Amino acid sequence: MLHGILLITLFSCAAFYIGDVKFFKELSFSPMIIGIVLGMLYANSLRNHLPATWVPGIQFCSKKILRLGIILYGFRLTFQDVVNVGVAGIMIDAIVVAVTVIGGVYLGKLLKMDRDIALLTSIGSGICGAAAVLGAESTIQTKPYKTAVAVATVVIFGTVSMFIYPIAYRMGWLGLTPDEMGIYAGSTLHEVAHAVGAGNAMGTEISNVAIIVKMIRVMLLVPVLLILGLWVAARARKGDAASSGGKIAIPWFALGFLAVIGFNSFDLLPLAVVDAINYIDTFLLTMAMVALGAETSIDKFKKAGAKPFVLAFLLYIWLLGGGWALARYVAPLWL
Repeated sequence: MLHGILLITLFSCAAFYIGDVKFFKELSFSPMIIGIVLGMLYANSLRNHLPATWVPGIQFCSKKILRLGIILYGFRLTFQDVVNVGVAGIMIDAIVVAVTVIGGVYLGKLLKMDRDIALLTSIGSGICGAAAVLGAESTIQTKPYKTAVAVATVVIFGTVSMFIYPIAYRMGWLGLTPDEMGIYAGSTLHEVAHAVGAGNAMGTEISNVAIIVKMIRVMLLVPVLLILGLWVAARARKGDAASSGGKIAIPWFALGFLAVIGFNSFDLLPLAVVDAINYIDTFLLTMAMVALGAETSIDKFKKAGAKPFVLAFLLYIWLLGGGWALARYVAPLWL
């Protein structure tokens, strides 16, 4: 595992170095965005020439390091920030998750897709990307290749959005205020890492709102999985599934994130210490982005087939258009 972690660390150091170049600063390219590009270049060039024993370290960075980075991100926020997002973030998240998951399953039927792939793709698009897909997979106990297909779709469209959102905002195409843009990004971007990367590229004010809204959305994974577990149990009783013994995956890192926000709200640590933690946190999140990019190879997409990507694209259009309309016209009612 250590070799893979060291490799990602070196890429992350390179991302920080490149991020200091004036050209990239003017484009608002944070080390995290540069990191995922470096990871993708590696995935489609040198990845197949390095020992397989390095893979666990890369996966450790894309999962465990990401969770730790999100937990420490709480030192940038206080509960006052959460209150400022408040009802608007919760309501928009609930609408986005419900429409995406239910609508995705219905679209899957229209496309005559495999039911499990449609469900996994919809949950991944609606909640928190690969983490939601894996949580749902552990509940419905489906075949591994179906999970891989769903993860591939959310990685593609989430990564594309991470670059599109900052450009669209900077160019003034969206007509959203910073708070509205934060709600838009947090409620529609697929992965937590994507929300972090895009948010940081648009500035701290937007990033803070986007992360809070995204983490509220992540926590909606718990009720979704509980409902899914009940559905699987009912399906098993009808003889449509082999078992209903899937485990409910609780996003503990989201609870840790909230606990750190609570601690930070008391302002107990000196500013210098908090700044140091935030710098370390940025590096950890950059490592997670590099690792995410390193798992994004062209071969995975070729094996997935067309229909899951058609479904993911339709859901993506909804997230772009519907999410924008909610942020622009509905969110102000509660802000």
